[in-house]
Amino acid sequence: MGLQREISQFDLTSIIVGAIVGADIYIASALTAGLVGPFSIVLWVVAGLFAITLAMIFAYCSYYTPRVGGPFAYVSEALDDFYGFLAGWSMWVAELLALPVFAIAFTNYLQTLVPLTPAAGVTVRAAFVVSLTLVNIVGVRAAGRLNDVLTLIKLFPLLLLIIAGFGIFILRPEMLIGNYTPLLPLGLENISHALVLIFWAYAGFEMGTLPAGEVQDPQKAIPRAIISGILIVALFYLSTNFVLFGLVNWTQLEQNPVPLVTAGTILFGSIGALIMTVGALFSVAGSDESGMLGSARLAYAMAIDGLFPRAFAKVHPNYGTPYVALIVQGVLAFVLSNIGNLPGMISFAVFNLAFSFLLTCFSLIVLRSDRATSLRGQRILPLAGIAICLFLLFSTTTFDKVAGALVVLAGIPVYLYYSPKADMRHLKDLFLSEEAVLLRRLEAKETYLANFLNLIHRILRWTRG
Repeated sequence: MGLQREISQFDLTSIIVGAIVGADIYIASALTAGLVGPFSIVLWVVAGLFAITLAMIFAYCSYYTPRVGGPFAYVSEALDDFYGFLAGWSMWVAELLALPVFAIAFTNYLQTLVPLTPAAGVTVRAAFVVSLTLVNIVGVRAAGRLNDVLTLIKLFPLLLLIIAGFGIFILRPEMLIGNYTPLLPLGLENISHALVLIFWAYAGFEMGTLPAGEVQDPQKAIPRAIISGILIVALFYLSTNFVLFGLVNWTQLEQNPVPLVTAGTILFGSIGALIMTVGALFSVAGSDESGMLGSARLAYAMAIDGLFPRAFAKVHPNYGTPYVALIVQGVLAFVLSNIGNLPGMISFAVFNLAFSFLLTCFSLIVLRSDRATSLRGQRILPLAGIAICLFLLFSTTTFDKVAGALVVLAGIPVYLYYSPKADMRHLKDLFLSEEAVLLRRLEAKETYLANFLNLIHRILRWTRG
């Protein structure tokens, strides 16, 4: 039984916006305020350009490969299953780490309204994960409709904050100027680290490519949804942060775990604080619902290609959803939400995402076709994307680099175990026979090294041309 195509372009755009706009906008501003001050608004612009560039690359890849799996599908099609697995493996790890982040954030925001004991906090996290897992199991249409509602609800407080904030600035421009002066009080030392944290707030556009097997007219709907979704998010992020840093001095934001609640209080008093807190709860719930929807489809795509446990490819007989993958990731999310910490999981997730995005950028170089004249910038976009991904990788902490490399290496034995046994016999023959090794190297077009060298050759040829 295959996946059902019940997600419209509007649903998919809502999924993308819902996946991006989560807890990040409610906490990232305070984190970056302590690193670069009001200069953060410039970094929100830069990170938005990074995200738009990478989103365009994903949109173009989905045009050429409109099937379930996202980066796994693109890289497998362009290079081979080995690199495709590494792309899917890295993204799955990153998305898996994001799920407990939202469960923790939801509980933390709820505590501003209702004091929770440690045991109650565990219960809330469990109920949060279980409820959203059940929504996704019951059906992709139900998940898509729920995400539409959650997305509209979560954007309303931000829209209210933006409108009221701009109104205040018209009446009191000295407030805006005073809080933005000086623009860069802490220097440039922490810019790269701050940019990594802000980029995490934009991450989520990749989720729109994962349920491609359930999207109506995916070749047209996915690129349009990705581009429109990231533009909507960028507009809200920039406007929200412009208002936030204009209302609240960066020295106050630096120590503030709930910066938008503070901004809401300045504008509307206690009712403003309540609106922003409730908005945060819906925002976090919407992001986790979108994340579950996308990451389960990624595991499903890898399983049907024989590269993940076969159970992950099981589709519910009544609801047509990959219920085993949803249950497994729900259990893992709950466990991690009780033993992990927010900064560590976020930073490590960025490293894994950047690695997966890097392979996706390479795949567009191979997939692109000059006949698709409607897709502008196909030559320059992947090169820009490669530079962005390398910057993000090198801007993470030393621990993230070491641990991330170990995670990538850990994926290799997983691939070797689950890859088709015919491929394993083929590798054995190559090792046993020198003649076979030489012959295969001369003739093969699908070996890992040949694909890599072919990719380098394409890049050199296009840069010279």
